[in-house]
Amino acid sequence: MSKNRVIIFDTTLRDGEQSPGASMSLEGKLQIASAFQDLGVDVMEAGFPAASPGDFEAVSEISKLLKTTVPCGLARAVKNDLEKCVDSLKHAKNYRIHTFISTSDLHIKHKLQKTKEEVLDLIKYSVEFAKKNTDDVEWSPEDATRTDPDYLCKTVELAIKCGATTINIPDTVGYALPGDYERIIKDLFNRVPNIDKVTVSTHTHNDLGLAVANALAGVAAGARQIECTINGIGERAGNAALEEVVMAMKTRHDLMPYETNIVTNKINSCSKLLSNIIGFPVQYNKAIVGKNAFAHESGIHQDGMLKNSQTYEIMTPESVGVNKSSLVMGKHSGRHAFKEKLANLGYFNLNEDKIDHAFNKFKDLADKKRHVFDEDIAALVDDDLMKNNNVIKLISLDVEAGTKGQKAKLELEVYGENKSTEQSGDGPVDSIFKCIKEIFPHDVNLQLYQVHAVTEGTDAQATVSVRIEEKGRISVGQAADTDTLVASAQAYINALNKLILKRKRSAPSDKDYSAAI
Repeated sequence: MSKNRVIIFDTTLRDGEQSPGASMSLEGKLQIASAFQDLGVDVMEAGFPAASPGDFEAVSEISKLLKTTVPCGLARAVKNDLEKCVDSLKHAKNYRIHTFISTSDLHIKHKLQKTKEEVLDLIKYSVEFAKKNTDDVEWSPEDATRTDPDYLCKTVELAIKCGATTINIPDTVGYALPGDYERIIKDLFNRVPNIDKVTVSTHTHNDLGLAVANALAGVAAGARQIECTINGIGERAGNAALEEVVMAMKTRHDLMPYETNIVTNKINSCSKLLSNIIGFPVQYNKAIVGKNAFAHESGIHQDGMLKNSQTYEIMTPESVGVNKSSLVMGKHSGRHAFKEKLANLGYFNLNEDKIDHAFNKFKDLADKKRHVFDEDIAALVDDDLMKNNNVIKLISLDVEAGTKGQKAKLELEVYGENKSTEQSGDGPVDSIFKCIKEIFPHDVNLQLYQVHAVTEGTDAQATVSVRIEEKGRISVGQAADTDTLVASAQAYINALNKLILKRKRSAPSDKDYSAAI
């Protein structure tokens, strides 16, 4: 293996699942394991087999599933943990046992309640036990960054002597600064015999927001494995985020000339998969995989993006599996971005007066809404374009409703010809919409039907909103009337007329910056 090759050890299913509320079902873990194997993860810490029967089963099933990724189980330095680890991994052709024990004075005294000599005996026992069952043994001194440097060197030297092939240095409580962590790794390389014969690994927590920085500092000091999780989930504030350490090395290859086996264009899909399974939304401004990671609202930034995306993006969205950048249309957006948005929505032939008129209406709307969506912009333009150009017009509507059933009689003008029908449905609104479909056949998905009363009282004017979708085209219609049923018919017809207009437009250009939510 190249000296600049960095092994990616994913612990999403073990340390990640220790995030409060992030428990996963067996089915979910298997989905994640399969996806992460496709992502190119080298080693997958599938769980802590001795923790529960569920963990044991998950590690066992994952060990059967994985072919190119090495499955790994975690074990404390006790016989029961080690035996369960071996038993759960026995189905795999190759597997790793990861055993650990605390080494800081604080942990030894208050957590283990042992002496330093007793800890050394347990290191020898656990590593030798693991080595009898597999050639791939990882050992970790828990709370390494708060461990006395001399004692840390002594424990690492012993673990290597007993057969460990990977030495992991955990910043268990996220205490270290990058300078500290780099110094610790360098100190081990300078002082521990035969450390050049094993792989040194980083395991950093994010309590001070430095997990990724510390992991990268460890690699710069000579570590060649990073323990990390997708979306940075994990105990307390989480672990180093896989997507961040990988893309940092890929993007800043000039300063960090290291390689991984990660297929980066699968990062985004893995992030979404994990989020859906555990129910944790990804922070909007999360690096690499957040919704806003490739979104731009500032007019200055949008203008630069339209001229050359490298002005404000240091990596392409496609490189991490995001379809495209997003120019978020809001009150900070400029006319250049708005005009580009109109073209992407299919409005190619608008004159400058119409563009200016629509842009002014857009600015007014943007002051009232946090985000202005594609359909909002289309509605602004369509309302002007459709004056005196409606294909479908309402002539008359009669509705019968009550305990004996619901029925609607509807007459429309379609392309200048009057047509009428009568339909029954599951309620008066359903009857009306069935009439419209009978007179003007179409196949759409009704995404939204919403009624708002504009004023108080039984004679209040109702505003009805309808959103329909056809083959990716979304059309929004609105209408107001003191009769809610008339407003419903008018709103649906309004949405249909806009949809007919959308059908006539040619396809948008290849460059597509769609609005983000």
